[in-house]
Amino acid sequence: MFFALLVVKLSLSIAVSFCVVKTFDKAMASIFSRIIQDQISSVWQKYIRFAAYVIGISGGVRIYQLERYISAPRKNTHILVLNSKRWTLEVYRTIIETLQSLSWMYLVVFIFALIAYVIVRGFEGKNKKSSPNND
Repeated sequence: MFFALLVVKLSLSIAVSFCVVKTFDKAMASIFSRIIQDQISSVWQKYIRFAAYVIGISGGVRIYQLERYISAPRKNTHILVLNSKRWTLEVYRTIIETLQSLSWMYLVVFIFALIAYVIVRGFEGKNKKSSPNND
């Protein structure tokens, strides 16, 4: 039962991460192409995609929570039994924790992207003011 739970949690985390990454893929591409304006923007987008998978999967498959099903947390306690109620909770927890981990990651990325965007806009405005019009 434990290995089935591990496979289900891993599969769910991968599926949820895939959906979230696909949802934000175009937004990340346009943000990085606007801020960086070079071919390296696609490399940054690939890195963020990779990081999203790592964070989403590690957020959805929490090893220390799975350990409760193979060893007792304290002496004189029992190992948790995987029944249908626990399966339901674990599936729900996997989906929610994967989404939660990804939302925090994307929030941090978007905050730094916003700061970078403001800096880029500031330099563009400064360059427009300093360049003479030759009309």
